[in-house]
Parts: sequence; structure tokens; C-alpha cells
Amino acid sequence: MITAMLNRNRLNAPIYDQSLLWTVLILLGLGLVMVYSASIAIAESEKAVGYNSTYYLVRQAIFMVVSVSAAFVAFNIPIAWWQKMAPYLFLIGLSLLILVLIPGIGRVVGGSRRWLSLFVINLQPSELMKLFAAMYVSDYTVRKAAVMDSFTKGFMPMLFVMLLVGGLLLREPDFGAFAVIAAISISILWLGGINGRIFAGLLVLLVVGFVFLIWSSPYRLERVIGFMDPWADPYGKGYQLSHALIAFGRGEWFGVGLGASVEKLLYLPEAHTDFLLAVIAEELGFVGVLTVVGMFAWIVIRAFSIAKECIVNERYFGALLAQGLGVWMGVQGIINMGVNMGLLPTKGLTLPLLSFGGSGILANCIAMAILLRIDYENRRLQRGLPA
Repeated sequence: MITAMLNRNRLNAPIYDQSLLWTVLILLGLGLVMVYSASIAIAESEKAVGYNSTYYLVRQAIFMVVSVSAAFVAFNIPIAWWQKMAPYLFLIGLSLLILVLIPGIGRVVGGSRRWLSLFVINLQPSELMKLFAAMYVSDYTVRKAAVMDSFTKGFMPMLFVMLLVGGLLLREPDFGAFAVIAAISISILWLGGINGRIFAGLLVLLVVGFVFLIWSSPYRLERVIGFMDPWADPYGKGYQLSHALIAFGRGEWFGVGLGASVEKLLYLPEAHTDFLLAVIAEELGFVGVLTVVGMFAWIVIRAFSIAKECIVNERYFGALLAQGLGVWMGVQGIINMGVNMGLLPTKGLTLPLLSFGGSGILANCIAMAILLRIDYENRRLQRGLPA
């Protein structure tokens, strides 16, 4: 009788992860509202170039419609197809990273060459590369499972590929994207069973490499110095961080109210992109920030729970990809939140699913659709249906 009840409950269970879907939709909705709130002042200040107060709101809404549509298509594609296409998508990503560095093709904004102009929108290849890298490393780890303990056969080929990706990203430069892709790749390799000594050596190498990259680059070093004591130069190196901290302080427990932020009135740079969390903190307070943190934590928890189900079903590519997507959302979220709170040096990374930006929202939505698809196939297998 108990077995029959369990089987009936399993058959009556939803065919998709409702909690994960609603968490993603709530974050997208909150992001749309907060992007509008944070961007009104800057849009009004750019009337000379044809903008109005709803300029960023309309663009973000269009980005969301396109991204959700693409996510719907991605959800309906079997995971086996994504695994088959992983190497080719990775090559497409590499090609885009090369194209963006070619003068006349790549668009320069703020001293960085990170965008490809597609007439009506700008595409940021590094955002798509995060997704393609997660797929490629997952597929590589599954294919090379028998030799993952070997330094030359298992680790070296992937190290070469990641150094190539890192070199292209640092040429833009996009240190933040490189850090996220490195975290995704290392996590998947570790979870896929790479030799412990190789993994430890890789971590040491990465720490030394990151310290060298910071020390050898004047602008990165200035950001670290400004992060360590923003109040020493509040009108220079510490300007962004000092105003972000002021926004957090003004918000207190429940915030000053939606739309009532002062820091977004051209005091806090990048209020609708990199520092959106600071505006959330000022307008919605500690409760608002805690809610955002909780939703990101739930996405990570569900990603690893879905991966666990994949392992039970012996679907190892899906397991590693789910974990990689969870690491992506978690690491990028932590870096952005840490920067906003003054816990990490200022870095140009947006808050996934929330910040303004077409490429980021598109990549995030497709990633979450694929995660939902992995769970969907797990649930079908549990019901005795083909994935």
C-alpha cells in the first residue's frame, strides 16, 4: 500500500520544478522594476541623445521578452542535443571572442572592447561563453572520465583551452567574466573526479595568477586599493564603493521606499547595472537584499539537487551541467553582491537575472531553461517515461 501511494504521488507531482521557475520569474520581475527605478535619472540626463525616462525600462522589457522566448525554445531541446552540440557551441563562443577584438568589428565602451554591434543591440560574447564553457567542460569531463586522474591526458588539454579563453577575455579586458568561467570550469572538473593533487595545484596556480594579473595592471591595482579604504579617496578611487555603502546605510531594515533612492540620482555610477543591489538596499532595505540573496541561494540548492537526481539516473552530463550552472549563478551573484557591499574589489559583473543588459539576461534565461529541462527529464524518467 505504501509503495502504491508513493508511486501515485510521484505520478501526480508536477512535471517541472515550480519553485525554481517561480524564483527565476520573480527575479526577472524584480529586476525590471528596479532597473526602471534605478535608471530614471540617468535616462533623463541623456535627453540630448534622444532618451526619455522610460528608455532603459523599455529596452529591458524587450530584452526579457526575447530572452524568455529563447528560454522556451531551449527548454524544448533535449539535453542529449546540448551535449552533442557542446564542442561546436564552444567553438562559436571562441570565434565571437576573437571577433570582438578585431578593430572595426568589436565595439569599445569605457575603454573595454567587449561588444559586437548588431545594429539594434550589442552582443557581449563573454556572457554566452559562460554557458558554452559550462556545456563544454561538462561534456569533456564525461568523455574523459577514464583518464581524469592523468595530468597529461585528462587535465592538460582542458588547461590549454581555458588559458586560450582566459587570454582572449583579458585582451578585452573582462577579468570578471574570466573569473566566473574559471570558477565554473574548476568546479565541474572537481565534481567530475579530477585528481586531488592536480586540483590543489590548479587552485594554487590560479591564486598566484590572479595576484599577478592584479599587480601587473595599474587600473586593477587601483581598484583593490580603493576597495581596501574607499573613504581615503571618496571622490576618486573609492567613489563608486563609498556611494554604494551610503546606499546600504540609508536603506536600514526596510528601505526608504520604492523609487525614493537618492544615490541613483547620478551619485552612484552604474546604478542600473553593476550596482543595482545598492539601489535595492536603499529602497527595499535589508529585507529586500536578504530576499534577493535567499532566491539566489535557492537556485543554487535546486541546481545541486537536480544534479543529485541525475546521478541516480546515471545522466552524468546533465549532473555536471546542472552543477556548473548552479556555480555560475552562485559565484557571479556572490561577486556582484560582494562588490556592492564592499567585501570584494570593484569588478564589472552584473547581478544575474536582475541587472540591465541584453546579453546577460539572454544567457541567464537560457541557462535556467536548460536547468529546468534537466529536471524535467529526471521527472519523466522517474515516471517510467523516456527523457
